[in-house]
Amino acid sequence: MTLVLHPGYFLNIANFAAIVQNNICWEVHDNYQKQTFRNRCYIATDIGMHMLNIPIKHEKKTSGKQKYSELKIDNSYQWQRQHWRTLQTAYRTSPFFEFYEDELAPLFENEYDSLMEYNLATIATVCDCLQIKMPTTRTSEFKKDLTPDKDGRFLILSKKEVALEQPEYVQVFDDRHHFIKNLSILDLLFNEGPNTLSYLKSINLTYLNA
Repeated sequence: MTLVLHPGYFLNIANFAAIVQNNICWEVHDNYQKQTFRNRCYIATDIGMHMLNIPIKHEKKTSGKQKYSELKIDNSYQWQRQHWRTLQTAYRTSPFFEFYEDELAPLFENEYDSLMEYNLATIATVCDCLQIKMPTTRTSEFKKDLTPDKDGRFLILSKKEVALEQPEYVQVFDDRHHFIKNLSILDLLFNEGPNTLSYLKSINLTYLNA
């Protein structure tokens, strides 16, 4: 069975646990929706949970809907520089930031036009860090109901709380804040390093059936 997921910006732990435990097909024929992980992710900073948001260009169309695959990033704003500086400030003291920064830095130095292709590049880079194969299968058309494939597309919704049973790990600012669940994969990667893959494999995926 194949699990269908949306590509997103440095996807969270719930998405990446699903990725490492399933055969994945990327949904690439959907419409763009606001307030999703398509153009945002959450990290932990000294003041708590913090959102990194990619600015996008909204095209005026009579239908009011815009294809995710056609969505362009607004690079008139230096968002990549800001995001990278925020990550450096938040995670410079984490155990494994310096271990992965050379692999991640190009994602914040090279300009991308397509939001979807940029997101797929972030996923591919994390897969390289985890030393796993990047899923490359993509949908050929949009289907509201997926049978026999399993539908994990709801995981892209940032306002939908996922019933994720997640073991706690040491976070950089846990002396100031309680453990923050289901952050971007970057938080887990910087704090757990080579243990990240085994951690993701250990997560129970019952939330996919909720």
